[in-house]
Amino acid sequence: MERLSSTVLSGRYRLESKLGSGGMSTVYLALDEALDRPVAIKLLHREISEEADQLERFRREARAAARLSHPNLVGVIDAGEDDGRPYIVFEYVEGRTLKRRIHEEGRLPIDEAVAYAIEIGRGLTAAHARKLVHRDVKPQNVLIDPDGRARVTDFGIARSLEAKGLTATGRVVGTTDYVSPEQAMGDDVDERSDVYSLGVVLYEMLTGEVPFKAETQVGVAMKHVNVPMPDVQARRPEVSAAVAAVVDRATTKDPRDRYGTVAEMVRDLEQTLEVEAARRGGTTGEATSVLDSVPESRRRLGRRRMSGAGIAMAIVGIALIVAALIFGERQLDLGDDGSAGGGGGTEIKLSSDAASEFDPEGDGQETGTEEQAIDSNPTGTAWSTEHYDTSDFGGLKDGAGLVIDAGSSVPAKSMVIRCLTSGYDAQIYEVNGSAPSELSGWGQRVATISDGGENETARLPGRSAKAFLIWITEAPPASDDPGRYQMEISDVRLIK
Repeated sequence: MERLSSTVLSGRYRLESKLGSGGMSTVYLALDEALDRPVAIKLLHREISEEADQLERFRREARAAARLSHPNLVGVIDAGEDDGRPYIVFEYVEGRTLKRRIHEEGRLPIDEAVAYAIEIGRGLTAAHARKLVHRDVKPQNVLIDPDGRARVTDFGIARSLEAKGLTATGRVVGTTDYVSPEQAMGDDVDERSDVYSLGVVLYEMLTGEVPFKAETQVGVAMKHVNVPMPDVQARRPEVSAAVAAVVDRATTKDPRDRYGTVAEMVRDLEQTLEVEAARRGGTTGEATSVLDSVPESRRRLGRRRMSGAGIAMAIVGIALIVAALIFGERQLDLGDDGSAGGGGGTEIKLSSDAASEFDPEGDGQETGTEEQAIDSNPTGTAWSTEHYDTSDFGGLKDGAGLVIDAGSSVPAKSMVIRCLTSGYDAQIYEVNGSAPSELSGWGQRVATISDGGENETARLPGRSAKAFLIWITEAPPASDDPGRYQMEISDVRLIK
């Protein structure tokens, strides 16, 4: 310890204790002497740092982690090299890993297992939006912070979805207890591989053990390829059919039969958690905190015990909404706040790729979740900006926006915007053509929202226009990170 405490990397980070070690690196608790705060430092083993491919993989982790910002991901602070040994500096998260909790407590309460899977999935969704697949999703790489939040770390073997990685040689990379069949076979992987691994993690949380065991890691990997996944309900009968169905679909051998995205899996888990909360009259622990992150209209379902008649009415309501979606354009009677009442209209049907992020003064992209603002799920999913330290986007830029492209010229009379939090300012623009790449190209604004609420209706001129811009100039308080700011739009509709 005395020798360790005398080690200072780059004249700034004083190593204090070892937190863990792996095949490539060792993680230390360190003191950032410049800012007097604890940090976690991953230091590449000296013998590994001399191998060109391993060194490049380690550097790639730093670049990948630096691009990510999400409350369910462990953030990267810095990266560098000291005496030829590369290191990455992460924020220090107190608490234990999810693997340790399972080891110490065994199988978790069902609602908390689902809640952790939701939070892990939300973090992975943010990574996938940046075209990064984790490839090593396991409970050892999930930290539970003091607030009970699950946070994914260690993108050490992540690779871009847009390019071949260093591991395209056919060798297995990743922990075989959670490895997808295609990864075990050395095939190309995409985010559906993370779907599979997350399904296995959920299985372990529910049962207290991994699905397959063998004398060697290769033997375990081959079971993932060839042996059917054990029935989670057989090992824990109280698991509901809805939860079991999510596990089954996520861990299907053929990637084409799985969830296409982690976001789809998360949506099913969120709905399952709400139903469980309504059935049991509430939730506990981390499941409660996850329900707290959804809008109040949905939280009420999870906090209050509903009567049989209430549940029946809810089911009828959901059926009516689904029917409306199925049978095309919806006739809406919208008030000034976007609720029913006052002035009829017909919703303009938008394609699934109609939304795009508008960040001309930043790096061109916020979180890559724009499709969630028009996915016919007005409360369960949302497009969000990154988190900022102040409402004016940290003083880094004048704003950020969301573009809605109607696909053709339409006479839109209003735009309905539903958000997860209130207290934002926005300007609305429209053009009858392709969306300009700069704010100046949008011309004069056609509507303004000041101190916007969770439901707002912006009145539009009603003339022909093809593209519409929601330009956020003041972000509201973040729903999941007190003291910070983030815009979250869960639903956008154009009305003619």
